[in-house]
Amino acid sequence: MIVVAGEALIDLVPQGTGALAGLQPALGGGPYNTAVALSRLGSPTAFCSRTSRDAFGEALLGRLRESGVDVSTVQRGPEPTTLAVATIDGNGSAAYSFYVDGTADRLFTVPAALPTGTRAVSFGTCSLVLEPGASAYEELLRSAAAQGLFTTLDPNIRPGLIRDADAYRARFKSWLPSVSLLKLSEEDAEWLGGNPRDWLSAGPSAVVITQGGDGLTAFTRDGVVHPVPAEEADVVDTIGAGDTVNAALLHGLSVLDALSPAALQLMGTAGWRHLLRYAARAAAITCSRAGAEPPYGYELGVF
Repeated sequence: MIVVAGEALIDLVPQGTGALAGLQPALGGGPYNTAVALSRLGSPTAFCSRTSRDAFGEALLGRLRESGVDVSTVQRGPEPTTLAVATIDGNGSAAYSFYVDGTADRLFTVPAALPTGTRAVSFGTCSLVLEPGASAYEELLRSAAAQGLFTTLDPNIRPGLIRDADAYRARFKSWLPSVSLLKLSEEDAEWLGGNPRDWLSAGPSAVVITQGGDGLTAFTRDGVVHPVPAEEADVVDTIGAGDTVNAALLHGLSVLDALSPAALQLMGTAGWRHLLRYAARAAAITCSRAGAEPPYGYELGVF
């Protein structure tokens, strides 16, 4: 079982040009998308979060159930669902503004236990920024690592939500000793102001950086760099592409029985390139569709 911990929200996505061009609600949130993608690829998946009891919250839970995701660790509350208004540029890249005051996911608390058989826990995005929930997710990250579980982190930076950039950067560094695999975009890496070698020395066994049309690169503690090109795609938008990469990496590592820091060290160049190419193919399919619609396992073939 792989647990994905973090927010579920509603993306309001424009259907044309202009600020209010037929905004269409879409189910989303980085961790939420990752959970859906993981289950579609074939990994037993659970979602750990707090959602509203409003209509949006019911729709979010409904899609998780339809995708085969275990929702036993999803907490519920009467507060509204977080909204994210997307703006899509000419290249299909999305930027977001958020409506987060008093929303349900901010009141997440650490669960008494994770599902039986949990092997890995994934974290990231808004859930690690918005208090008081951010501190609860941070506590869960540290606890999972202390229990010997494989942990992944995708900070998925949303600058508009971060009031004190320096404080967040310091907090990010404090998470790294509890992280097995760090995945982030090159834009996130630039914003954080660090580099893979520094991050590897702080804790993670591997760092994967996504580079849009230039592909993906993995950096490992043995000093080897593993680049792969992007897969060609007719890009509609990039919503959910990075989340799909998260899921593909976790799914592939699970298939390889490599959900441990020690196993990451034994993958070698061939193993890393196979894993990264798989993730690139999965992301390309997501980019070819409107909104966060990650592929199913049968669309990619056997890992």
